[in-house]
Amino acid sequence: MIKFEKPTVEQFFQTYVITQFTVTDDEKKLIFSSNLNGKMNVWAMDMDRGYPYMFGHTEQSCSFLKADPKERFVLGGFDRDGDENHHIYAFPFEGGKPKKLIEADENDKYFFAHLSKDGERLYYVTSKDNPQFLKGFVYHISEDRHEELYSGDGAATYIGSVSQDEKYAVIIKFYANTYTVGYLLNLESGEMTAISKDPERVHVFGDAAFISDDEIIYITNDEAEFDYVMKYNIRTGNHERFAEFENESASTLKWHKGSETVYIVTETGVEDFIYKMKAGDSEPERLSSPVTQVDGFTVSKNGNAYLVGRTAVEPFNIYRTTKNGEWEKVTDNRVLGVSQEEMVDPEVVSYSSFDGKEIEALWFKAKPEQDNGHVIFWPHGGPQAAERKMFRAMFQCLLNRGYSIFAPNFRGSTGYGATFVKLVERDWGEGPRLDCVAGIEWLFETGKSDRDKLFVLGGSYGGYMTLLLAGRHPEYFKAVIDIFGVSNLFTFVKSVPEHWKPIMDKWVGDPERDKERFEKDSPITYLDSMRKPMLVIQGANDPRVVKEESDQIVEKLKEQGTEVDYLVLDDEGHGFSKKENEIKVYKQIIDFLDKHQ
Repeated sequence: MIKFEKPTVEQFFQTYVITQFTVTDDEKKLIFSSNLNGKMNVWAMDMDRGYPYMFGHTEQSCSFLKADPKERFVLGGFDRDGDENHHIYAFPFEGGKPKKLIEADENDKYFFAHLSKDGERLYYVTSKDNPQFLKGFVYHISEDRHEELYSGDGAATYIGSVSQDEKYAVIIKFYANTYTVGYLLNLESGEMTAISKDPERVHVFGDAAFISDDEIIYITNDEAEFDYVMKYNIRTGNHERFAEFENESASTLKWHKGSETVYIVTETGVEDFIYKMKAGDSEPERLSSPVTQVDGFTVSKNGNAYLVGRTAVEPFNIYRTTKNGEWEKVTDNRVLGVSQEEMVDPEVVSYSSFDGKEIEALWFKAKPEQDNGHVIFWPHGGPQAAERKMFRAMFQCLLNRGYSIFAPNFRGSTGYGATFVKLVERDWGEGPRLDCVAGIEWLFETGKSDRDKLFVLGGSYGGYMTLLLAGRHPEYFKAVIDIFGVSNLFTFVKSVPEHWKPIMDKWVGDPERDKERFEKDSPITYLDSMRKPMLVIQGANDPRVVKEESDQIVEKLKEQGTEVDYLVLDDEGHGFSKKENEIKVYKQIIDFLDKHQ
C-alpha cells in the first residue's frame, strides 16, 4: 500500500482569496479579484464556460470592481504594496492593461461610491486636499470633468448611495465606529439634511438604498441593541421600521428594483444569515445559505443573487441563486488534497468573565490522531470585529499540525449588540484583557489546555492584545507571536491614517487627558516582563499599524536579552496579499511553534 506524507504548509495555502467581484448586466461574465496565481490580480469567467482567465494584471489589492452597464469598461480600485492608497482604474471591457482614471498624487486615496446607470458619471470620495474629513465628487467621464459635491468637515464623510435619477445622495459621517450619522444631499441645490432621526444621539447609520424616488431604506441601530432596517420618506420626513431581526444585526442590504425585493445579510457573533423581503411582505424570509460568513453580496439586473463567502472548512467561493432558488457554486476553491471532513469545524462555547459577562468563543480541537497537546490562544483583530466561522488557512494548517486553537469574542466584539461593542472604546487594555485572562483560566479549568502548553498568537488589535498579555501575564505562555500589533498607544494614535484621526479620541482616547491609562494599557510599559521567546511579523508599508510600532518593541526586547525573531515584509501592508509572502510567514510561525513546544 502506498503511504503519503501528511499535507504540507503549501497545500493549505494553495487556496486563494476572492476579495471583490462584479457581474455584467447580462450575467455572461463574472469578474473578480483574487490571488489565484500567487499575487492579487483581476480574473474573469465566461459563465457558459466556467473557467477563469486573467482579465487584468495588477499584482495589487483591490478595493472594488464595477462593470459599465453599456459594456465599454470595467472600473477597479488598487493600492500599491499594501499602502491602502487606492486609486481608480479602468479596464477595457474584454480585459487588458488598466488605465488610471484619475491622475493624482500617490499618497491620496480614492473611494468608489457609485456609477450612474448610463455609465457616464462616477461618484467618488477622496482624501485629496482634505485628508482628515475627505471630499465628495462626481466625475463626468466623457467630459473628463470633476465636479465637487461637498467638502467634509468634523468627521470623515463618505457617499453611501446615489438615487437612480441622481437627484440625491446618502452621505455618512463617521464620528466613531459606533457613531455614524446619515444625511441626504440634494445634488441639485447642495442642501444637506439629516436622515438620522437625531444626529446628536449616538447610533450607527449603515448600508442604504433608494427604493423609489421618495424612499430610502437603511440599516441602523438607533434606539436599539441590534441593527435593523429603517424606511425613510424624503418628501414627508417620516421614519418607519422596515425589517427587524431577533438578536441579529443587519449588516448588508441590496435592493432589486424589478422584483421590488430587498436582500438582507445579518450577523450574530460567529455566523451570518441571509433574508429576502418582497414588496407587501410583513416580515423577511430567511433563506438557506451555502456559507457561514458572507464576504460580499450583490443582486444582478435580472434579480439573481450572488455572494462570495466561506465556512470554517471551505475557502472563499462565489455562489449564485438558480431558477428554483437554490445556491449554485460558481467557483471551486478547495484545499489541495485535504477534504472538508479532514479539517476542523469549531465548537461554539461560552464562559463567564471576571464581571459575570458571558463571552462566546470558538474552540477548534485538533483531531485525536494529530493532537500534540498544545493550544494556541487567538485574540482577534479589530477590536470591533469578531472571530467567525470562516476559513483561515493558517488555522487549518496549525490544526493539521496538532495545535488546538481557542478564539474568544471578548468585549468590544461585534454581533452581540450595541452596548457590548462599545465596551472596548477608551478601554483597549483592561476589560478585553481580563476577558482573555478569564478565557485562559477556563481553558485550564476545563482541561482543554495544560498550563505549560499554551501559546499566544494574534494580529493587529490581536497583536496588541498578544503583546499586552505577554507583558502582564507572562506566566501563561510558552512563547509569543505578534503580527503587526500596536506596542505603544501614544505613538499609535499619532501614526494612523489621517481619516482615522477624527475617531481616535472616541475609540482609544486622548494621550494627554488619558496619559495614565495609556501608560497602563501600552504593552511597551511591560517590557521587563516579556522574557518568553517572541516572533514579530510586520509589513513595511502598513498604514494602520506602522512599522515603527514593531521596531520599537523589537529593539528594546533585544537590548534586554529576550529571544526575539523579527520578520519584515517589504512589499506588504496590513496583511499578506502575495502568496509567496503568506507561505513564508506561516512556515516561520510553524517552525517557531515547533521549536518551542
